[in-house]
Amino acid sequence: MRLLVFGGNVFLGRAVAAHALAAGHDVTCVVRGTSGDVPAGAALVTADRDDPGSLAALDGEFDAVVDVARRPSHVRHAVAALGARIPHWVYVSSCSVYADNGTPGQRAADAPRLAPLPLEIDDATGENYGPAKVSCENALLDGVGPERAMLCRAGLIVGPEDPTGRFDYWVARVAEGGEVLAPGGPGDAMQWIDVRDLAAWLVQAAEQRLSGAYDGIGAPIDRASFLAEITRGVSASPDLTWVDQDFLVAQGVEPWAGERSLPMWLPLPEYAGFMSRDVADALAAGLTPRPLADTARDTLAWLATGPTRKRWAGITRDDEATLLATWKAAHRG
Repeated sequence: MRLLVFGGNVFLGRAVAAHALAAGHDVTCVVRGTSGDVPAGAALVTADRDDPGSLAALDGEFDAVVDVARRPSHVRHAVAALGARIPHWVYVSSCSVYADNGTPGQRAADAPRLAPLPLEIDDATGENYGPAKVSCENALLDGVGPERAMLCRAGLIVGPEDPTGRFDYWVARVAEGGEVLAPGGPGDAMQWIDVRDLAAWLVQAAEQRLSGAYDGIGAPIDRASFLAEITRGVSASPDLTWVDQDFLVAQGVEPWAGERSLPMWLPLPEYAGFMSRDVADALAAGLTPRPLADTARDTLAWLATGPTRKRWAGITRDDEATLLATWKAAHRG
């Protein structure tokens, strides 16, 4: 298969290109050339997708595309330039397209989406991210038709080379041991997907010309099991102290990501559906998540290489100790 990857030099795009190469496919990566290298063996095309004519340099025939774009104009430009030439398209969307984050057990096939961005808006940052991904989905479906497109609405993508630090925080913190602040409750739902497993499935989708909308994420488990599997993967012995969400909110701790946050924790019930989606369709279509302990082990090994990146999520050890002391003082006796 001749596979065209829009991206290929950062995290998921790079993992897709690497997996496709390992499977014996001919891979071409289209990148701006500003963030890392593509895997060895991939052909490289430098293009600025802000320019509608930048894809004219793509010669030859391709069997499929994998695109991770977030800006609607980039998808529109690609479809206009290549839609008639390439028979199958795999688009990596996001679970952020969904309008209802509070209802557990929703399925990609029938869950309501947000309204798309207005045509004149192309900014995909902040609150525009979900609507921008909806616009990207619509642009692809309008351009090539639903029978030629697979929409993968990815959840939280984790593992080696993750630039966000959300999952990494828990791997590093559990590995360090001692008393660990565990947010929310032991039964809270958690969902994620290892970048390597998602990449393998996207390549398989291209090989098989899978169509339709799917949630690219593993089946949910409870937070206690999540932390237990990380503990097993990094061979640690942490002492978990469960701290409820109302206390964390009152103390100004942010959920999910960002400065002074506890990653992969979201307030309930308003986000009860965000990490509890029904992914039976994706699993039946070939998505095969590896054991969480393996992802934790490999992520810890990668962290040991000392990757240089901005801290996107987490709290400091001093802040954690202060929060735990305040929590215990408020609940003593």
